[in-house]
Amino acid sequence: MPDKYQNKYRIPSARLQTWDYGSNASYFITICTKNREHFFGEIVNNEMHLNEIGKLAEQYWLEIPVHFSFIELGNFVIMPNHVHGILIIDKPVVTVATVETRQCLVSTVATGADKTDTNNKTIGQMRFQNQGKGTISSIVGSYKSVVSKNAHFVNSRFAWQSCFHDHIIRDAKSFERIQNYISNNPLNWKNDKFYN
Repeated sequence: MPDKYQNKYRIPSARLQTWDYGSNASYFITICTKNREHFFGEIVNNEMHLNEIGKLAEQYWLEIPVHFSFIELGNFVIMPNHVHGILIIDKPVVTVATVETRQCLVSTVATGADKTDTNNKTIGQMRFQNQGKGTISSIVGSYKSVVSKNAHFVNSRFAWQSCFHDHIIRDAKSFERIQNYISNNPLNWKNDKFYN
């Protein structure tokens, strides 16, 4: 039976519950329009032709690093009804300051063990309470919000699917394969699972 929150059923998170989505890594993101409606344009002769909303989606994707200085963009593509892109979180490494005492060295920065609360909640459970600044969820949420706000001036029916899909890219081989998948997405549109 699904969990309840405030006496309402909710869908469990698809996010990896043991992962900190604000940590440095590469993330493959897919965001779909509601009901996979073609709001961004069409594929013609294996090329994506963006309409006005598609150009907004592209413009605001390119602006993500302006608003989140620790983000680098990998390949991305705006498709008729979804956006694929790689977001690379590259936050500066924080050095740990220590204070020497006669007994021991005492760290002034929380360690991994100190980051869990007293109720032994997973990272995912804490994320449900507060997604936090600088996480993939907050970045994608900001992106979806600004696209929606401006797309509504063009088409008041524009809407995103409520969730998004993410994949944590673990190694260089996967990164390269996903980069190629994104680049070739318009060529393979008719075989795409989002094609309708």
